[in-house]
Amino acid sequence: MKNFINTCNVIKSLLLITIVFAAFRTSGQIKPSDSGYAPVNGIKVYYEVYGKGKPIILLHGAFYTIEMNWGQLIPELSKTRKVIALEFQGHGHTPFSERKLDFATFAKDVEGVMNYLKIDSADIAGYSMGGSVAYQLATQSPKRVTKLVIISSTYKSSGWMPEIINAFKSMKPEFFTNTPMKTAYDAVAPDKTKWTMFLEQMINFAGTPFNIGDANIAKIKSPVLLIAGDNDGLDKIELVKTYQLLGGAVVGDFQPMPKSQLAIVPSQGHVSLMMQTTTILTYLNGFLK
Repeated sequence: MKNFINTCNVIKSLLLITIVFAAFRTSGQIKPSDSGYAPVNGIKVYYEVYGKGKPIILLHGAFYTIEMNWGQLIPELSKTRKVIALEFQGHGHTPFSERKLDFATFAKDVEGVMNYLKIDSADIAGYSMGGSVAYQLATQSPKRVTKLVIISSTYKSSGWMPEIINAFKSMKPEFFTNTPMKTAYDAVAPDKTKWTMFLEQMINFAGTPFNIGDANIAKIKSPVLLIAGDNDGLDKIELVKTYQLLGGAVVGDFQPMPKSQLAIVPSQGHVSLMMQTTTILTYLNGFLK
């Protein structure tokens, strides 16, 4: 019982932090030059396009919308890039579907949007759940990914600390009552009556163990930038192992620097990390050039 109460408190704390996070993120959004729905894999996926130039696709975290996750970064990125952001099944403008959720399906959805927008390949940036989808996309459709940016995410359940894994297992729909997620959902969801069904579907998905596979990650040819907060819930030992699979953690004075990079942002948690707009933008600009 004590562990359950502690887990509930962890979840509620994360949601409370997200309230501040959401208020911060939505202040910088600009209007897209194009938006709409791409018919892919039996559903319609909502997307937005900003700016011109080499494409970069942004993949949001669980329960989030484009605006909540990327509201501060899009205006800056779109000054020099064609920014494409989408909303996953049941999130934001994308309708709820009873289609089973898994990372392979999400990755196919991303690829479907790319096909719809006639984009052969692009840089991909994913946060949290979106980062796991980005890993999956890079392994199942490597030619579609130019460079990969993974923000506070992992390719396997064991990449999270035990507290996060337990929090996933203990989530309940009522925890999301009167949260920014609910407000954002009500503002844009095509059918607001699906809220509880959406939460139940996502909670079940979040609590399901997954592993894209060490061998598959090691085969990724695209340069990868890993960005994490030092206290963001990721197991840092596993994160360094991930970096090693990608060719990193070498002695840079004795051999060429690896094409992939690792950035640990100090004094940041999982939610607060995405509030560090200037820091993340600096890493992105340096890596994507």
